[in-house]
Amino acid sequence: MKLILRLLLTGAFLLSCNWAFSGDIELKINKKYLNFPVSHKQERAKMTFKSEGKPDLSVVIRLASGEADYWVFKDVSDLKGKTIRISYEGDEKGLSKIYQDDFIAGHDSLYRETNRPQFHFTTRRGWINDPNGLIYHDGEYHLFYQHNPYERDWENMHWGHAVSKDLIHWEELPDALYPDHLGTMYSGSAVTDYENTAGYNRDNVPAMIVAYTAASPDKQVQCIAYSLDNGRTFTKYPENPVIDSKHIWNSIDTRDPKVFWYKPGKHWVMVLNERDGHSIYISSNLKEWTYQSHITGFWECPELFELPIDGDPNNTKWVMYGATGTYMLGSFNGKVFKPEMGKYQYTTGSIYAAQTFTNMPDGRRIQIGWGRISHPGMPFNGMMCLPTELTLRTTKDGPRLFNVPIKESEQLFTPLRQWNSLKANEANELLKEFENADYLRIKTTFKLSHATSAGFNLFGQQMLTYDLNPNTINGVFYSPDDMTSMEITADIYIDRTSIEVFVDNGAYSFSMVRKPDKNNKEGFHFWGNNIDIKDLQVFGGKSIWDK
Repeated sequence: MKLILRLLLTGAFLLSCNWAFSGDIELKINKKYLNFPVSHKQERAKMTFKSEGKPDLSVVIRLASGEADYWVFKDVSDLKGKTIRISYEGDEKGLSKIYQDDFIAGHDSLYRETNRPQFHFTTRRGWINDPNGLIYHDGEYHLFYQHNPYERDWENMHWGHAVSKDLIHWEELPDALYPDHLGTMYSGSAVTDYENTAGYNRDNVPAMIVAYTAASPDKQVQCIAYSLDNGRTFTKYPENPVIDSKHIWNSIDTRDPKVFWYKPGKHWVMVLNERDGHSIYISSNLKEWTYQSHITGFWECPELFELPIDGDPNNTKWVMYGATGTYMLGSFNGKVFKPEMGKYQYTTGSIYAAQTFTNMPDGRRIQIGWGRISHPGMPFNGMMCLPTELTLRTTKDGPRLFNVPIKESEQLFTPLRQWNSLKANEANELLKEFENADYLRIKTTFKLSHATSAGFNLFGQQMLTYDLNPNTINGVFYSPDDMTSMEITADIYIDRTSIEVFVDNGAYSFSMVRKPDKNNKEGFHFWGNNIDIKDLQVFGGKSIWDK
């Protein structure tokens, strides 16, 4: 009823449509958004947008001809006063349901939906996966990401875009990159071209330049685009692609360019996932690239960066990793990465395709990963994991990568309770008042005494299971720095649909879907034979969506 009333009040649909029986409509744009009904009972069909002064855009959408499962939208604020023609190759009855408005359908409950994460970034509508183009530029943190604006499942890859002043509170902007004649927009990275190597700077304004993969069914190529308005709009390089990697590997798997400036050599470096690992290219201008070397053993979303060990700038290692959370430590001369140690894993679980920020103002190495988490009943899918700081620290086995939530996240959590020296049954009783909380944070250290395994559950879901016999946490090998230690420390972040756990101050982390057993009544539950809860803290959470 509310939707019908809005249609009548705006008059946007009836007054601004010219109908054709070919599955086309024309709209003169006078509002900010076009709203589209989606039904998963419909098959996907091609929809094409044509407008004055804009390249044609073709996507696929399950346009509802009857009742909608949910609504998605397209921001058309840059087309006000112009006419857009929409062609659809599916059931044209769905075209009659498209309407203009200055609000997206469902805006009244936006960010307050039942299964909306409250301290993890999610998009307003549609599917998201890999974070892209993470960069600090002109006072803002930019989060680009893989985005399907037209459905909560993967397809139609765009680059979504959000900005922040503190890495915690995000403002979602219109999509930044759209599919084109070379393909859909796969993952990539962003840099600020302070030296004007690409020639795009204007009036002392350094260009933000993104490198990305354009993917078609039979080919993946690397492209660039530039922005002079802080990433609000991009102009694609007319001579794209800048790398067509089939001439080296003859493989379709060549994607996810990570670009950075290598100061000693005064050149750009691109780390590119190809075939069975990461390739390294160099360039002086971001347009012409020369292949240098390749290392096997990684898959997708490459990273390569230098970190000090224990904060000592005179003692550093280079870190290379891929999408799965495994990494190597070694040296890098601007052209070749030489691993010096074996392959290790610092994080597992729902996180995938993490990327670090370029151009951080304070030198920290901050990453965000894609959380492969669904949100039942919601018109959006996927999320971003908590921003974390990466450091190299000395351990008994040599330097290792540590990973903890950034200090800015502290603003979201207020201490509520703290206890020391408890037995498991005492701790379980004290936590009863918090067991139905939507979102909160718990820090704890517990010690095994007469048990070889112990853990901490929430309504039957094993958030942390530590087994001393095979040295595993939740089934994954983990050996603490003190190999005889009977203690384990966990910092646990519980949101509406996800759980993230950071073990022993970031030596290992993992993430998971929050999925309690509906038949289990135990709530928070420490278990293990005669274990001691040395410390237990509970923090209340704040929503990142609160104004």
